[in-house]
Amino acid sequence: MNPTTVQIVSAVIFAIAILHTFSASFVERLAHVFPSHARLWHLLSEVEAVFGFWAIVLIAFMALHSGHEEAARYLDQRDYTEPMFVFAIMVVAASRPVMQFAATIVRVVSGIIPLSRPVAVYFTIMAIVPLLGSFITEPAAITLAAFMLKELYYSRGISSRLMYATIGVLFVNVSIGGAMTSFAAPPVLMVAKTWNWDNWYMLTHFGWRVALAVFINALVVTLLFRKELRHISLPAPENKSDVPLMMVIIHLFLLFVVVFFSHHPPVFVGAFLLFMGLATTYPQYQERLILREGLMVAFFLAGLVTLGGQQIWWLQNLLSKMDATGIYYGATALTAVTDNAALTYLGSLVEGLTEDFKYALVAGALTGGGLTVIANAPNPAGMSILRGNFQGSSVSPLWLFLAATPPTVVTILAFRLF
Repeated sequence: MNPTTVQIVSAVIFAIAILHTFSASFVERLAHVFPSHARLWHLLSEVEAVFGFWAIVLIAFMALHSGHEEAARYLDQRDYTEPMFVFAIMVVAASRPVMQFAATIVRVVSGIIPLSRPVAVYFTIMAIVPLLGSFITEPAAITLAAFMLKELYYSRGISSRLMYATIGVLFVNVSIGGAMTSFAAPPVLMVAKTWNWDNWYMLTHFGWRVALAVFINALVVTLLFRKELRHISLPAPENKSDVPLMMVIIHLFLLFVVVFFSHHPPVFVGAFLLFMGLATTYPQYQERLILREGLMVAFFLAGLVTLGGQQIWWLQNLLSKMDATGIYYGATALTAVTDNAALTYLGSLVEGLTEDFKYALVAGALTGGGLTVIANAPNPAGMSILRGNFQGSSVSPLWLFLAATPPTVVTILAFRLF
């Protein structure tokens, strides 16, 4: 292993970016120390801006060290399809017609659960919506769940303990909830084609384990906070939609097109532009589109792609020294400090891996996807929607990690014992 100067500097910048992520609250306080640049410090305290900012620093260094053509060539070699897709799917999934459809599903399912309405609705959001991620993709699932949680629970003065417990379980459940199919979870997408993992393979090898862990995690957090949940006053369910059925069908079709062609930017971007035209033409059927939130998440992911491309030299060497058991726990731990899709992508480049090793790598990457905001691509989307309700409009990385640890342990048991 003989890393170049650029690789060493990129690893240092990557480490600084991670520390920056965990120091967001400290950076936020600098806005009060240096009020003349308060807006800059507020921007740098947003987790979604961290990796994009340090990616710019890396590219600036590469341009000075190797020339601007080499820096531009490196950017041209990166694949930014996922950031573009997550932006598009976030905005479309959070539109009023799609949210109304999702709310109807939650209302119907929660209505057959023999619990008080606030408890039943909460459990349904935490259990059913993450599993929908296997069909509408994880970014869409976390967007829908986060908006429903924000409207029905976070905006109603729930305790900080319930806030952190909810976001911890949500991140873990969404990370594994998309693994019932071969196209919805980013870590699975990176290897499905190379390893010939189709939907049947994912359903038989991961599906029932995923469903078991998701339901146990949702049930445990619901039962632990059932007394607080029971006293929350939810708005009366609307019996009649204020959005015409045809408008809902068109939005669901556009959502389907974006999901189905998620690897083809010309198609899903075209569908997104059609959606924007529709939303502009019929504003009475829309709330505020989450364009800023979507762009910030895309900026975060683009930064992660840019920085992550220079980490292969140490990640691949580390992964190649592990057996199946070691790679499972190693991937779970490494996922907390790097995107889980990056780990599985590196694994797909290594030839001669056993089936046990492949399963352990992907299962580990899925397991650790809820521990930090950078662990799984959809996490920043959920963070951007919910963090405004936390104290100081900031989610503590430490408390998020602690809240996500118990559901992560449940996931480990589901993948390793069964």
